[in-house]
Amino acid sequence: MKEVIIVAIVFGSILIALAIIPGTILLVIKLFKGGFSRTDQRQQAEEAKTIQEIYQGLSRMEERVEALETILLDRDREERKK
Repeated sequence: MKEVIIVAIVFGSILIALAIIPGTILLVIKLFKGGFSRTDQRQQAEEAKTIQEIYQGLSRMEERVEALETILLDRDREERKK
């Protein structure tokens, strides 16, 4: 049983390393190419704003759905009482 755990840890570490190392290399390449220019920063800010608006809209929709569920459950309870 201990051998299985050791093998899992080794392979898990290898997978994590295979994910982190290329990500770091890509980040360094992007920095050298000037990927964090003002234009990119503006685009990222716009994307962040859009994502926030979508999140807020989904939160409001969730509240409306919960309100509708409550109304439907109340109607269902009233019909069962009759």
